[in-house]
Amino acid sequence: MQYTSEAIEKMVEIFSALPTIGRKTAQRLTFYLLREPADFSRNFADTLIDLKEKVHYCSKCFNYTENDPCPICSSAKRDNKIICVVEEPNDVLAIEKTSEFFGYYHVLHGVLNPLDGVTPEDLKVKELLQRIDHTEEVILALNSSVEGEATTQYLSRLIKPLGIKVSRIASGIPIGSSLEFSDEATLSRAMECRIAI
Repeated sequence: MQYTSEAIEKMVEIFSALPTIGRKTAQRLTFYLLREPADFSRNFADTLIDLKEKVHYCSKCFNYTENDPCPICSSAKRDNKIICVVEEPNDVLAIEKTSEFFGYYHVLHGVLNPLDGVTPEDLKVKELLQRIDHTEEVILALNSSVEGEATTQYLSRLIKPLGIKVSRIASGIPIGSSLEFSDEATLSRAMECRIAI
């Protein structure tokens, strides 16, 4: 599509490069910005620059933070004997929302994926192994995809010989869903991870 402005075309291209944003959504966002007052656009641009300049990895858990160590790693109220390993920083937010976990985290920034060339060296695996000296349990809270499963098995084989308990979060049928609409892999995992009541 040909726009009457090169700046509009460039903005649409930038927005559509973001995950889950197609060209139509990018176009709507661009036109939304054009309708807003100039102060909104300046604030948007300044916030984006601040985001890139101020936010970095925590040197302990590799979550995003402005302070090093991050507020979770620097909290004395956390249980330092438990580390929950997650794929991405979004996963930390999801678990924190439950108010059920009070240990520390470790963000891998991905999962093993040999087809895409993602190896253990591309993840924060070495850093995880360096920080689990006094840990009693490592909880693997990775997505139940093929790559997540492979990463779970790989980490388990590395950590168990160190005498540290390795567990994984349960997975299976989501609350409110119907068995008839669940796929075989989900039902199989639900049966495997069953608990006594």
